[in-house]
Amino acid sequence: MKVFLGVVIFVAWAVVVAVCDYRRRRIPNSVVVAGFVAAFGCALVQSGPFGVSLTQALTGALIGLVALLPFFALGVMGAGDVKVFAVLGAWCGMHALLGLWMAASLAAGIHALWLLTVTRTRLADLGRDSGPTFEVVGKASTPFAACLTIAASGWLGLQVLSGGLR
Repeated sequence: MKVFLGVVIFVAWAVVVAVCDYRRRRIPNSVVVAGFVAAFGCALVQSGPFGVSLTQALTGALIGLVALLPFFALGVMGAGDVKVFAVLGAWCGMHALLGLWMAASLAAGIHALWLLTVTRTRLADLGRDSGPTFEVVGKASTPFAACLTIAASGWLGLQVLSGGLR
């Protein structure tokens, strides 16, 4: 029962992140803090859906933050994406981060190709001006934090279907 509550809390947080990122391309700090509190709380009472201990949650959060910080420093990723990845490290542990990053990057690549198609942007025109590469309905870029939480939710769904949850 404790793990079921952790699953519900994680999925609710992931949905809020995905909706915020999709709608506004911004993740409020309150959502990030709520994710950290929930992840560490679930790890503390051993009710997290991914079965990580408090030490694993702390390590995962630190690795998640450090792993994507260079992309933020280079200006190719938003701060919200980095913070959400750190929260996912707290939820899932560091062992899951590479797979989540790869799955989210694949989804983001598909989204970017879709944007290129919809906006009829030619590849030769990419990077020529300082504005957004492409924009649809006033929204520039790919909602990477949404891609991350969808990947994590998908992984959780696979665990549930395979009976891998405690």
